[in-house]
Amino acid sequence: MKEMVLLGDEALALGALHAGVSGCFGYPGTPSTEILEYLIDNHETRSGPLAQWCANEKTAYETALGVSFAGKRAIVTMKHVGLNVAADPFMNSSLCQIKGGLICAVADDPSMHSSQGEQDTRYYADFAMVPLFEPTNQQEAYEMVAEAFELSEKMKLPVIMRMVTRLAHSRAVVRVPETRRPENALEKGSPADWMLLPALARKNYLKMIEKQGLLDKWADGYVRNAMTLNPKRKDIAIITSGLGKNYYEENKADYAASCGAKGLPSTLHIAALPVPSSLLRTLADSAETLVVIEEGMPFLEERLKGIIPAVGPARNRVVGKLTGLLPRAGELNPDTVRAALGLEPRKTAADGFAFPDLPGRPPQLCKGCPHHDSYSALNRACEILNEKEGAVSTVVTADIGCYALGAVAPLKAVETIVCMGASIGMARGAAAAGYKYAFGVIGDSTFLHSGLTGIVDAVATGTPMTVVILDNSIVAMTGCQPTMLPSSQLEKAVLGLGVDPAHVRVIEAKPNMIEENARVFVEEAEYRGVSVVILVRECLEAFRLRKKKEANKNA
Repeated sequence: MKEMVLLGDEALALGALHAGVSGCFGYPGTPSTEILEYLIDNHETRSGPLAQWCANEKTAYETALGVSFAGKRAIVTMKHVGLNVAADPFMNSSLCQIKGGLICAVADDPSMHSSQGEQDTRYYADFAMVPLFEPTNQQEAYEMVAEAFELSEKMKLPVIMRMVTRLAHSRAVVRVPETRRPENALEKGSPADWMLLPALARKNYLKMIEKQGLLDKWADGYVRNAMTLNPKRKDIAIITSGLGKNYYEENKADYAASCGAKGLPSTLHIAALPVPSSLLRTLADSAETLVVIEEGMPFLEERLKGIIPAVGPARNRVVGKLTGLLPRAGELNPDTVRAALGLEPRKTAADGFAFPDLPGRPPQLCKGCPHHDSYSALNRACEILNEKEGAVSTVVTADIGCYALGAVAPLKAVETIVCMGASIGMARGAAAAGYKYAFGVIGDSTFLHSGLTGIVDAVATGTPMTVVILDNSIVAMTGCQPTMLPSSQLEKAVLGLGVDPAHVRVIEAKPNMIEENARVFVEEAEYRGVSVVILVRECLEAFRLRKKKEANKNA
């Protein structure tokens, strides 16, 4: 064995390599990005298994399905909201008889550090009726991958690995073996297992239902779903999952001291789904109140209320996030769990210190960012158009990316930010509702991710609107991953979708061109059809990285 200091994301990636993965695909999204970055680096520098970024999560998942159909192991990576994009192939793949092991590694983001929601991936696993593994530390993130692949091939199901921000982005020592499992041989799955025509899909659905009993039995016997019973404590029992276990363990010594001679209550840690019903019922029979400590939404707490009343004693009471014992929103931490256990707050160095009233520091676009010049020109164009109409006649919808920071001061340039690709659809809807000048702002990578179909709708309906593509040549928000197609291809793509060539404008985003670019926006906004303005200038951070790579290559 050797020891390595790894991020949780990196530990998961290394686990996939050592478990014999053959194909790795994904779309960058914090906090999942580093999983595929590690795998891509391994592919490029060590000739490891194929690892590639894809246009979006859906195409990534479908590519991984193709690897699985060919009999080899595959992993696909994304953040929690990315699973919404991949939901169609993901849900349907649960009815295929998976050949090579298939893991969908999803990183959730409690507290929304860089996301628009706290969506909990465990609900997707439950919806699709597939297993989910949830590591509590980097070592488990490494080890569980092999277990997930084995279960995937045994049960012929896709499997989810759920990460969360604190685990994905923290480092720890991980002990790993020197050897790795060989990759699977190339061997296609049976066509009848992979064609979801209604007649075949109905048969596969029945197979899926039959698997549920086997999965329940597996979950009750899975060694990491660990239960410890204390017959002296009939009052409460503790249920943990994910990082909830870590925070409980951090308070365990103080909690034990407060428990007296009877000792700590019974505990059950749920490391994998489906919910281990037999273990839960055994725990319920041992105590009156069940305290649920889980990271994310109250998934287990809700499921418990459907399991315990039917079998457990009537005296059982389930408490957690739904009852207010733990906060419903945001991440857990040792202090919130400490309070839930009835312990006094820990003393800190800050106790008694009067913090000054400091001004807030909201996130800003980088100094010199091309988006600042693009938005300045768009703001000026909106001023001209609104003055001309004598009323607010403009709508500016935006999208997910670092250019979303155009919503805050000093620019305050955009009015909506919902999801990848929504800018174009919402601009079309605002135009249909009656706004004369509708602008949909989208980045180059996001345009390729989910903006193409929005333009198709707009062209097909002849909607008077202007799509603004901010082309900084990189996926800047998640650490400068490459855009799937180079800048030179964006104009060709737009023209290929049917936009009038006379109303596709490619301009530079520069400080000395703000007034000139504003006039371009005004001209295209007046056109009563679909127009596209592409503003081009390389991201400064991408420029630095490119120059550094060039220097290293020439050294």
